[in-house]
Amino acid sequence: MHAKWIIGASLAALALYLVLRPDEPPAPPPEKPEPDLFAFVRSMEGTRPDGKVTVAAGEKLVVDAELGHLFDYYLAGLGEKPLAAIRSQIEAELDKRLSAAPAREAKRLLAAYLAYRQALAGAEQALPAQADAATAARARLQAMRGLRGNYFTPEESAGLFGASDAHDDDAVARMAILGDATLDEAQRQQKLAALDQLLSPAQRAARDAPMKVAQLDASVQALRAQGGGENEVYRLRASTFTPAAAARLAELDREESQWQQRIIAYQAARAQQASLAGGAQDPAALQQLRDASFTPEEQRRLGAYE
Repeated sequence: MHAKWIIGASLAALALYLVLRPDEPPAPPPEKPEPDLFAFVRSMEGTRPDGKVTVAAGEKLVVDAELGHLFDYYLAGLGEKPLAAIRSQIEAELDKRLSAAPAREAKRLLAAYLAYRQALAGAEQALPAQADAATAARARLQAMRGLRGNYFTPEESAGLFGASDAHDDDAVARMAILGDATLDEAQRQQKLAALDQLLSPAQRAARDAPMKVAQLDASVQALRAQGGGENEVYRLRASTFTPAAAARLAELDREESQWQQRIIAYQAARAQQASLAGGAQDPAALQQLRDASFTPEEQRRLGAYE
């Protein structure tokens, strides 16, 4: 899971964009969910590791952003697992996916990546305070890139970080334009439009994805309001993205429906429990009800329903 630190989109839009990755080949809808796809840390249960690690001719590891995505997916579990356990898990995943020679190279890069991340944390703490967000972001980018030469070759840096660097440069440039008080609105829009022209097709697709998702969601709601069934919803989603993405969204719909049914049953049991107690809610009995219905991780979501 590869997080952007400069400009955060909403978590919901990001989650949907990851679900709707356009680069995946079509796949038939799954007949049933695959439980416990990944249980290394509980917060990621049911997810699949990011990163399509590949090997070129001659058993040569392809060093690209996908390799970094794999590292970051597991590193997101810090706090639930110690770093040593996470590193061991990544190495085990590399051994599972790769033959001996490229696996050794990937593990070498993993060690360099971890050392780089640790050094970056120290460098960030030493950065002086800046007057505006764009200047602070630019200083952090310079610190990041200045450190990489200590851990990676130029080719490795370009492969691992090239795509994110392009995104970050664009984000910082937009921050500077938006924060420039000397520009009027017309000048600001002109400068932003000039940046738009510099975007690659991949960058433009990533930027437009949240809006495309929002438009699809509105279309799905309208279709259902008109009496459209799940087959019609699937076809609409598949025509907008891919059949594989439509299948994943259908599975999310089923999971959300099941969750809502469980919430309704819990609320009814909670109300009955309070009624039997004369309107008072016994904390111990309520916790027993929660424990019987939800895992500890799921209970963190209950506040919105109580």
